[in-house]
Amino acid sequence: MSLAKFLIKRTLQGIFVVWGVVTITFGLRAIAPGDPVDLIVDPATSPEIRQQVREDMGLDQPLLIQYIEYLQGILVGDLGFSYQSRRDVTTMVIERVPATLELAIAATIVAIVIAIPLGVISATRRHQPSDYSATMFSLVGISTPNFWLGIMLILVLSVQFGVFPVSERPVGFVEAVTVLVTTGYFNDLITWFRHMTLPALTLGTYFTALITRLTRSGMVDELGKPYVTATEAKGLPSVLIRYKHVLRNTMIPIITVLGLQLGTLIGGAVITEWVFDWPGLGTRLINALYAGDWPVIQGVLIFIGIGFVVINIVVDSLYAYLNPRVVDE
Repeated sequence: MSLAKFLIKRTLQGIFVVWGVVTITFGLRAIAPGDPVDLIVDPATSPEIRQQVREDMGLDQPLLIQYIEYLQGILVGDLGFSYQSRRDVTTMVIERVPATLELAIAATIVAIVIAIPLGVISATRRHQPSDYSATMFSLVGISTPNFWLGIMLILVLSVQFGVFPVSERPVGFVEAVTVLVTTGYFNDLITWFRHMTLPALTLGTYFTALITRLTRSGMVDELGKPYVTATEAKGLPSVLIRYKHVLRNTMIPIITVLGLQLGTLIGGAVITEWVFDWPGLGTRLINALYAGDWPVIQGVLIFIGIGFVVINIVVDSLYAYLNPRVVDE
């Protein structure tokens, strides 16, 4: 199978997954309790006005017709209007994307910076205190719920010691960099960094523990291969062997997991955003759930699903490029 056919196959599979997400979210709206009209007009409004609103929204149509019209709207980028705010859902979703992407990417960077060196140290110093410490860190990181960790960080580092702000995001990364480039002032970038630190640590802890274990296991496996013994026999420095040869061969599965987990982080940031009042997709989703605003709920879930699928396709493409044998499997 050629690379082009492989990409076409993955794209078609991705489209099928997105269609599944759309169908499931629409089905959940159909079976959810409550009347959407109550979010638009006062429940005491006359039946005639309520019926007119229902017809204007298309809620008087059979479910199949509503489903087809909803699919047609999605194909042209129309996710409908919010029951609560009367705003375009597509706009409401897109305006929250930068904050969520910033948080997910920052959490990924935290994981890479901490996990890979820790995994290398653990693999090269097996059965030593540093190895046991890294293993314990991984177990604790994987077992710790994000919401609990976020609350603890707020209580200790924000409330108790006042090192970092409690919540919110007064300035975005792009805006902070723009100010830095145009005026030369670092204040906005520092403000962004201080507000980003605790949410990124909270979201990235599980990811850090996962990559640490993956790096360690990959390094241990590579260190036992004959080429390592051969390079050592040639007198190459151990640092060069570890980082140029062994770690390089370990990076392919790590890169794959990094890409896949980035998609998971985008969807998994919901609770972290809620804890830190972060103005991303997660906070918008929870607010919409509380209000029963189904067009917004559907829009956020669909966007997260599309983002996850796109990231998976990109990762599969890179992996197929780096390892062409995947295409034939």
